[in-house]
Amino acid sequence: MKRLCGLLCFSIGFGMTWVLILPDTFFLVVIAVMLMILGYNLFCCK
Repeated sequence: MKRLCGLLCFSIGFGMTWVLILPDTFFLVVIAVMLMILGYNLFCCK
């Protein structure tokens, strides 16, 4: 279940990186980076 949640968080974070093209708010960029880090950690844990 952790791997599935990790993949979901990473995918959402990767999708939100399109925000980096037009960074309207710094908050959305921070959320995208945090989701990608959280997803990576959840997906790769044993």
